[in-house]
Amino acid sequence: MDIKIFDTAKEASKEVFHEFEQALANGATTFGLATGSTPEDLYEYITASDLDFSDATALNLDEYYGLSADHPESYATFMNKHLFSKKPFKETFIPNGLATDVEAELARYNTLLDEHPIDLQILGIGQNAHIGFNEPGSSRETKTQLVDLTDSTIQANARFFDSVEDVPTQAFSMGLASIMQSKHILLLAFGESKAQAVKDMIEGPVTEDVPASLLQEHPNVTVYLDSAAASLLSK
Repeated sequence: MDIKIFDTAKEASKEVFHEFEQALANGATTFGLATGSTPEDLYEYITASDLDFSDATALNLDEYYGLSADHPESYATFMNKHLFSKKPFKETFIPNGLATDVEAELARYNTLLDEHPIDLQILGIGQNAHIGFNEPGSSRETKTQLVDLTDSTIQANARFFDSVEDVPTQAFSMGLASIMQSKHILLLAFGESKAQAVKDMIEGPVTEDVPASLLQEHPNVTVYLDSAAASLLSK
C-alpha cells in the first residue's frame, strides 16, 4: 500500500483527480466508482474539468436492494446527480435494486465485470472497515452478492433518509474477489470516524473480519487520507 496523507479531504480529493487524469492519459477505459459523501469532492473536480469520458465505461460498486433507480436515495440517482449528468460516459452500469431474480442479477453484473476489467477502482471505507458493502466476515472469494447490512452500516447511512427505518437492510455489492481484480485501487478515507478502520486496514492483520485489510495483498493500492482519518496510525 502507498499511503498519502493530506491536511484536508479536499486536498486529498484533488490528488485523486490527478490520478484520473493520468489514468485517462495512459489509456484507461474502465472505471469502478463509489457513492456516498467521501467521493463528492472528487466528482466535483472531475465535472469541473475538461476530462473526456465519452469512450469510457463506469461500473458502480453497489446499490440498495429494494430501491428503484429513480428513488432519491438510490445510488443510481446519486451518480446521475454528482457525475453522469455532467460528465457523460460511453456506458454506465449499476446493479438493479428492483431485480426480482436475484441470482440472474448477480450473474449479469459478474458478466459485466468479466467483460469490462476495471482499470481504476475508487473505494471508501466503512466505520467497520467494509469496502463496497462487503461487511465483516465476507469471504474473500465472493463476487457480486446480495448483502445483509449490519446495524452499524444502517445507522451510518440513516442520515441520508427520513428515518433509520427507511434505510434498506440489503444491498447488491461487488464482492471482495471482484474488487481485488481491479488493476489499480484508490481508497479514500476522511474524518475521525474512519480512523480506527484505517488503522485496522493498514496496520492490522489481513482478515475477513476487517474486509479492507485484504487490500494489503493487492499489488497496486493507493490510500488517500486526511489528517483526521490518519490520526491513529502509528507510523
